[in-house]
Formats: sequence, structure tokens, C-alpha cells
Amino acid sequence: MEKFGILESRVVPLKVKDIDTDQIIPARFLKATSREGFGENLFRDWRYDEEGNPKPDFILNSDRYSGSILVADENFGCGSSREHAAWALVDYGFKAVVSSYFADIFKGNALNNGLLPVQVSQEFLEIIFNQIKENPNQYLLIDLQNQVISISGKEISEEFDINPYKKMCMLNGYDDIDFLLSKKADIEAFEKEHIEF
Repeated sequence: MEKFGILESRVVPLKVKDIDTDQIIPARFLKATSREGFGENLFRDWRYDEEGNPKPDFILNSDRYSGSILVADENFGCGSSREHAAWALVDYGFKAVVSSYFADIFKGNALNNGLLPVQVSQEFLEIIFNQIKENPNQYLLIDLQNQVISISGKEISEEFDINPYKKMCMLNGYDDIDFLLSKKADIEAFEKEHIEF
């Protein structure tokens, strides 16, 4: 995984509540076991018509918005526990998702795959949506080390929570195996001191 420190990016606003994992990546695209290639089918049924043509009114098909931060309304990632939802978002190019509530399993899957779920208050979320509506080129700044999200160029910010272990992993670009490997010398030293062979 890539290290995540400070992310400043334009924003893709998706003001829809209760977006479930089947909407993020429909079940018919879950046949692959590799993480690559899922981005092309992200929000497939919302992005394309039955002939595979882009729907001009869907946000990802608009030239007006772009960026590596997706801002969605409350209860993002509900539904089934498919990890492919996080894979699709990352493969598409998103590095963070902002919402006022995330389903727990989705949040865990996101963190395990280098996608930062930033949970903010509903009030702050509405401020973000209003700022983006006013200025589609508005940037957000996410500072993982200090756990703060702010609206670039404005004195508007909010702190967010994250599991300390997952924060450390994201800051260092570790998955769970990388973390264990980073402790190899400590583990070997402990074995040498405490375990008789």
C-alpha cells in the first residue's frame, strides 16, 4: 500500500444516502480474485446504460468534478461485506471517502486496502457539499497524522477518529503482513531471549 500522510485534492460529491456495496460494485463483477480492474465497473449501473454508454447525468461521467476524494452522504458501504467495494474505489483512483457514517465492515475493508474512510459530523458534511456546489474546484485537505479534515482556503475543519493501529499502518503504507515484517527483528530478539530451542 502507499503511505498516506496529507492528501489535498479536488472532490467528487455523491449526495446519496445508504449507498450499499452492490451499488459500489455489482455482484456480477465479483468473479476475479485480483484487485485490479474493478475500477472500470465502479458504480456500474449508475454510470452506464444497458448498452454500456456513459450516463451523462452521473457524477463520475461529469467533467465538472474530479479528484481522489469521494464525498458521499450518510451510511456509505452498507449491505454485504464484499471487500471488492474497497478494491473498486481504490482501483478507480480514490484515496479517501468522506461520509457522516460508514458501515463497520466497509470501514475495515477500506482501511485494509489503503482507502481512508473519514467520518465527519452530518453538519460538517453539509458544509462540504455546499462548498463544492458553490465551487466545483474546491479542494479538501486530509491530514491523517493530526486526524483533521479541512476545506482548503477556508478556516473550516473538523477532527476525525481512526483506530490507532490502522492509522499507523496507513501512515507507513503497511498491510497486516507488512506490519509483522516490520517487527521481525524485535520478534527474533524476543525469541532469542525467551525461547529455548
